[in-house]
Amino acid sequence: MTALPILSPRDTINADVRAFLDHLRESKYAGDIEFSYASRLAVATDNSIYQQLPQAVLHPRGTDDLGLIASIASQWPSVSFSARGGGTGTNGQSLTPGVVVDTSRYMNKILEYNADEGWVRVQSGVVKDALNDYLRPMGYFFSPDLSTSNRATVGGMISTDASGQGSLVYGKTSDHVLGLRSVLANGELIETQPISVEQAKEIANEESSLGRIMRQVLATAIDKRQQILAKFPRLNRFLTGYDLEHVYNDEKQTIDLSRLITGAEGSLAFVAEAKLNITKIPKYTALVNVKYDLFESALRHAPSMIEANATSVETVDSTVLNLARADIVWHSVADLITDVEGKTMLGLNMVEYNSDDKNEIEAKIASLSESLRQSAENGDDGVIGFQVTYSRSDINKIYGMRKKSVGLLGKTKGSQKPIAFAEDTAVPPENLADFIMEFRDLLDSHGLQYGMFGHVDAGVLHVRPALDLCDIEQELLVNTISDQVVALVAKYGGLMWGEHGKGYRSEYAPAFFGEDLYIELRKIKSAFDPLNKMNPGKICTPLDSDATLVKVADTKRATFDRTIPIAFKQEFEPAMSCNGNGLCFNYDTSSPMCPSSKITSDRRHSPKGRAGLIREWLRLLSREDVDSTALTYKQFHSSWWQKLRNGKSKQADFSHEVFEAMNGCLACKSCSSQCPVGVDVPDFRARFLSIYYQRYARPLKDYFVANVETLAPAMAKFPRFFNFFLDAGVIKGAIRKTIGYVDAPLLSQPNLRVRLENVNCDKDLKILKSMSEQDRSKHVVVVQDPFTSFYDAECVEHLVKVIQALGLKPVLLPFSPNGKAQHVKGFLDRFEKTASTTAGLLNEIASLNLPMIGIDASLVLCYRDEYTKILGDRRGHFEVLTATEWLSNLAAPQKAKLLAAGSSEGNDLRDKQYNLLAHCTEKTALPKSEQQWQDVFRQAGLNLQIKAVGCCGMAGTYGHELEQLNNSKGIYDLSWSGVVQQSKVDNQEILATGYSCRSQVKRFESERPKHPIEVLSMALQQQ
Repeated sequence: MTALPILSPRDTINADVRAFLDHLRESKYAGDIEFSYASRLAVATDNSIYQQLPQAVLHPRGTDDLGLIASIASQWPSVSFSARGGGTGTNGQSLTPGVVVDTSRYMNKILEYNADEGWVRVQSGVVKDALNDYLRPMGYFFSPDLSTSNRATVGGMISTDASGQGSLVYGKTSDHVLGLRSVLANGELIETQPISVEQAKEIANEESSLGRIMRQVLATAIDKRQQILAKFPRLNRFLTGYDLEHVYNDEKQTIDLSRLITGAEGSLAFVAEAKLNITKIPKYTALVNVKYDLFESALRHAPSMIEANATSVETVDSTVLNLARADIVWHSVADLITDVEGKTMLGLNMVEYNSDDKNEIEAKIASLSESLRQSAENGDDGVIGFQVTYSRSDINKIYGMRKKSVGLLGKTKGSQKPIAFAEDTAVPPENLADFIMEFRDLLDSHGLQYGMFGHVDAGVLHVRPALDLCDIEQELLVNTISDQVVALVAKYGGLMWGEHGKGYRSEYAPAFFGEDLYIELRKIKSAFDPLNKMNPGKICTPLDSDATLVKVADTKRATFDRTIPIAFKQEFEPAMSCNGNGLCFNYDTSSPMCPSSKITSDRRHSPKGRAGLIREWLRLLSREDVDSTALTYKQFHSSWWQKLRNGKSKQADFSHEVFEAMNGCLACKSCSSQCPVGVDVPDFRARFLSIYYQRYARPLKDYFVANVETLAPAMAKFPRFFNFFLDAGVIKGAIRKTIGYVDAPLLSQPNLRVRLENVNCDKDLKILKSMSEQDRSKHVVVVQDPFTSFYDAECVEHLVKVIQALGLKPVLLPFSPNGKAQHVKGFLDRFEKTASTTAGLLNEIASLNLPMIGIDASLVLCYRDEYTKILGDRRGHFEVLTATEWLSNLAAPQKAKLLAAGSSEGNDLRDKQYNLLAHCTEKTALPKSEQQWQDVFRQAGLNLQIKAVGCCGMAGTYGHELEQLNNSKGIYDLSWSGVVQQSKVDNQEILATGYSCRSQVKRFESERPKHPIEVLSMALQQQ
C-alpha cells in the first residue's frame, strides 16, 4: 500500500486576469470573486457535450457591479467574459476560456410589477419558474416555456431567445421583451426599447458608443432589408442570433436594439435587467393525450391538431416513454397515460387547449374526442386511443414527466448515451414528418439508437443520437452528423438551430447567412464589442478581428473522461453518469433536491458540481503512480503520525477542494432518485472520504458519529444519568469546543425497555424458530434503529401498540447496528462489517417468513441500497418494510380493525387536521409513501394533508455539526419553518416521519412533532 498522492491541477490563471481581479477587488465591486480550481470546474460545463475551464467566476450583486467588471477590464484587452445564468445551454453557449459572470446567485430580484399595463421588470438572474410563482396569484405568467424552467434564468432565456411548448401561440422570449438594461464591454449602461426611426437617427448622430451602434444597425437593418427577408426562413422559430429582421419594424417604423441583444448569447452585452410583458393565465385548460401505433403516425397526425387551433402539440417517442416508465416520475402520470389493451403505444401527442370560455373549450374537446374515437375504432391515422384531463394539477404532472424525460435520456443503459448536438432543428411543420423520416434514415445509416421528442406544432423536434464520446471514432461522428443535418434542414427549408442557440455550432453561421449578411453581423459585433471581449467565438467575430469561431470539434467532457481508467470509472460510476442536465439546480425550496445547493447558491455544492469535481479528481489521480486496476481505500495507507503531519501541511492539494464540496453534502440521497440519471452523491461521497482519510487525519466528531450505535445502547440503559451531563451547559460547551458537535439529543426517558416492560415482545431467534408456521403468521418483527429506539422511544412504543391493536403480536428484534452513520462518514471498512453482521441476522428472520418493519424510512432504505452496494450477493434477500408499506398491505382481518377505528364513535381525533411533513429520503425514494400515509389515515377516520416541503436541514447528524449549523438553520427556514408556523396559526398539528426532522423542529420550535404512527396508535386505542 502507498500513500494517497497530493494532486496538483497544474493550471494557472494568466497574469492579465490576475491583475484584473486584483483591481476589481480593490474597487467598489460588491460581488463575489472566485478563482479556485473547484469553482472554475463547476462552471466549465453546461448541459452540452463540451468542457471549457474559465479563468475565474464572478457573481455580481447588481448593475453597478456589471459596470465595474466591464470598465475595469477595459485596461486588459485580453480579458474576456461570458455571462451565465442557469447553465442549462445544450450547445456550450456560456462556456468560455475567459471569465464567467454568473448573475444567478445575487441578481435574482423581481423589481417591479405593473398590473394595469401588464408587465414586470426583473433582474437577469431570476429563474423562470420563480417569476411565474410570483405572478400566479395575480393571474399572470411569463409565457415562453422550456423544459429547464425550474433552473433556467430570464437572462439565459434572453441570451438564447428561448422558447418551447406553446410557442405557436405564445412565441419566443423576444416576443415578450419590452426593454433591456444592458452593460457594454466598456462598462457603459444602455437602455433599449422600441423607438422611432427618427429617434434612432438622432442617436446615430451622437459620438458615443450607443451612437456608433445605432449607425451600424440602421445601415444594416434598413439598407439590407430585402436581402434579410429573403434569407430568414418564414418559421415560428425564426433565426436565433442577431435578429436582423425584427430589430427594424417597417410597419411601425421603429428600431429596437433589444431584438439584437435577445438571442445574441451574451456576445454583445451583459443583460442586467429586463422589462417583460406578461400573459393572463387562461381560466380553463384541457390536455388530450393521443396514443399512436407508430411515432411516424404521431408526427403525421399533428397538423390536424394544429388546424383545430390547439394551443400546443408536444410529442414523444417510445424511447422516451419507456425511460419515463422506468423512473419514479411515472407513478404520478400512470393513470393519466394508460396502456391500450391489445395495442403497443409507440408515440404520444400531448395536445393542449386553453380558453376563458368553458363552453368553448368543452365544445372543442368534444369535437376532437369524437374524431379521435372514430379514428381509433376505424384504425385511421395510427390512433389507438386517447385520454382527456381538465385538471391543472394533472396536466402539470404530465408536463413534469415530459420535462424530466429530457434528462432521462441520459439514463439509457450502456456506454452510448443520447446526447444533444443537432437536436433543435426547425422546419415548416408541414415538412416535419418527411424531414424526421429522412433524419431517422440518416441515423440508421450510422447504426445509431436515438430518442425523439419536441414541439411538432412549431416544426421543432429534439433528436438525440446515442453515442459514446469516449470512443474517438464515435466522437468524430458528431462532426459528420452535424454536417449532414445542416444539409438536411436546408433541403426542407429549415434551421439547424431552431430553439437552443448556436454556441459551438457557430461555425455553420457564415455558410447559412452568406458572405454579405455575415459581414453585416460582424459589423454589428464590431459596433457593440470592437475588442471581442463578450463571449468571443460565439455567433460571429468583429469585422477586423482575426479571432476564430468555436467549432463542433472543440474540446468535450469526453476528451477528459476518456483518460480516466475504466476501474476508476466503475468504482465512481454515479459521478461519471452525470450528463449536466442541471435538475439539481431546481430553485423550488419545497423540492427536496439538493438542499446544500439551495442554501449556498454555489454550483460546487450541487450533485452536478460534486460529480464534476470527482471526475477531475479521478483524472488527476490517474496521472500519479497509482494502481489503475482498482480504486478503493484499501490501496492507500499512512500512519496516524503522517496523517497529522499531512493535515498541518500548507501544501495545496486538489483533494482538499473536493473534500470541501463533499463535506457540505447532507447525504439526504434526494439526488439518487430525483436526478434523471441517478447521480447518487452520498455513494461516491462515502467512497471519496474513505480514500481521502487514508492521507489526512479525521476530525474527532467523525469517530463520535461512527460509534453512535455502540454508545447509544449503552447510555440508554441509564438515561437519567447521561442526560444530566448531556444537558449541562459546561458539558455542552466542552462537546462544542472539542468535538464540534452542538445540540446533542437527549436519550429517551423512560427508555424503550421500561416502556415495553408490560408487553411480551422479547422473543429470541430460538423461540421464533420453534414456533409453528401458523403461530409465526401472527407475529410482526420490529427492526430497531439507533435513533428511534434510544432517542425517540415513544415512536417505537406506538408502533408496537399499533401492531397489537391490529390483532398481531409484536416481536422486538434485539438491536443490531444499521451502519448508516458509518457509511455517511466514509468508514467503509467498518460499515462493511456492520452490514455483513446485520444482514446475517435479518436473513435468518426472513427465512422464517416473518414480516419485518422499521419505523425510520431512511434507515430501512439503507438496507436496500447501501447494503446491496457494499455486500453484493452477500446481502441476501431479506426485506425490511417501512411502516407505510406494511400498513398499506394489511391482511383483511387487520384492515377491518383499521376501518373499525375510522367508524368508531369514540374517535375524537376525527375533527383535527394533521399536516404531514415527510422525510426527504423517504418521499423521493418511495414516491407513494405520502399518499400511503394519507390513505391509511383516511381508513382510520383521520384527516391528513400532505405539505410540500424540502429538506429540514438536519439529515442525520449534519445539523448537529458546528460547522454546518448556520446552513442547517437556513435550510430549515427555506420551507419547513413557514409550514410549521402556519400550522400553529391554523391550529393544525404537524406530523413528521423522519427522526431527524422531528429533532430539527424540536430544536427550533421547542416542540417535538409526532410521528404519524403515534396518532394512528391513539386512534386505534379509542375503539
